[in-house]
Amino acid sequence: MRTVDEHQRVIAGLITPRDPVVMPLADALGLALAADVVAPLALPGFDNSAMDGFAVYADDIAGAGAEHPVVLPVADDIPAGRTDTGALKPGTAQRIMTGAPLPAGATAVVPVEATDADFAKPSPTVAIRTAARAGQHVRRAGEDVAAGTTVLRAGQVLTPAALGLAAALGLGELTVLPRQRVLVMSTGSELVAPGTALLPGQIYESNAVMLAAAVRDAGGEVVACPMVGDDVDAFRDALSSYTTAADLIITTGGVSAGAYEVVKDALSGEVEFVKVAMQPGMPQGSGTVAGTPIVTLPGNPVSSLVSFEVFVRAPLRAAMGLVGDRPRRTVTLTDDLTSPKGKRQFRRGMLAGETVTSFGPPASHHLRWLASSNCLLDIDEDVEQIAAGSAVRVWDLSAG
Repeated sequence: MRTVDEHQRVIAGLITPRDPVVMPLADALGLALAADVVAPLALPGFDNSAMDGFAVYADDIAGAGAEHPVVLPVADDIPAGRTDTGALKPGTAQRIMTGAPLPAGATAVVPVEATDADFAKPSPTVAIRTAARAGQHVRRAGEDVAAGTTVLRAGQVLTPAALGLAAALGLGELTVLPRQRVLVMSTGSELVAPGTALLPGQIYESNAVMLAAAVRDAGGEVVACPMVGDDVDAFRDALSSYTTAADLIITTGGVSAGAYEVVKDALSGEVEFVKVAMQPGMPQGSGTVAGTPIVTLPGNPVSSLVSFEVFVRAPLRAAMGLVGDRPRRTVTLTDDLTSPKGKRQFRRGMLAGETVTSFGPPASHHLRWLASSNCLLDIDEDVEQIAAGSAVRVWDLSAG
């Protein structure tokens, strides 16, 4: 059988980045920049007030105090957005709002709280009760960003703050690595869409919903989620309908050793089907169909999602310029465990600080336990028993 590491390398070699695209800021959250961003202008673009208050010459109020306020005539009113401000004359003040341009000549801003002003309405004079140093409460042009500065680097993931910076610089779009477009196909004649009445022998389809959510959680885009029965022609038709729109195809089911294995039957000439020494998720496959990479996962729900975590998630994210791996830690096991000889076991667990407890049985159909776990215990192939108190490696599913 192929080892987990070997199959990880095979899948990583299949999934490749798309060419960079120019994308509006509104669509770029969480994507990685494909090019540096150089500031086309300074921030702030002009000297402006950091407070609601009064623009003054600092020297005019050098002797101001609570007992001896300096009274100045208010010569003008400057709201944010005003573009026709006049120069400040010595011995006067101008009422100014936060973010408004500082009038020429002004050297400081006195907060309204340090005056007798009722800021809700203009007044012909203002009594200033405190001195101010030159530059106080003034935001200087370019003190945040100088024009020509590289403010965001290629490879940086776009956060709300990064997008806010780009918008503040007047940039409406950025060059990014686009999301991987993924087709998720579930197979099996026993599958029925949720909300439909079940007949004897039928089950509700859950893998496509689960894997599509996993793709989106990883940062990818889901092209479609068709559900196909155990019919080779129907499977090939469905596949061909979406292949050109996808960068990656993920199928689930139809890859085991029994009869009616539709994925195996349809793709035996294009996909390499292998057994991987792991539990759950032994039957796997990979290859290309009409030039599009395809990864075929087993049909049991736990096997399917664990296989996605182990083989697909990291290279999918890497192809989008994102950190691929889940955080991995070594912690202390709280209970005794057994593991099948010769297979690397990925077991559901509950991680709490520096300890982990196995959570539920290891079988591949126990989805309930996976739904409530927060980690996978990663147990090596040559380990058959682990005693409580031993060190064990875990994949933290709550992060990354």
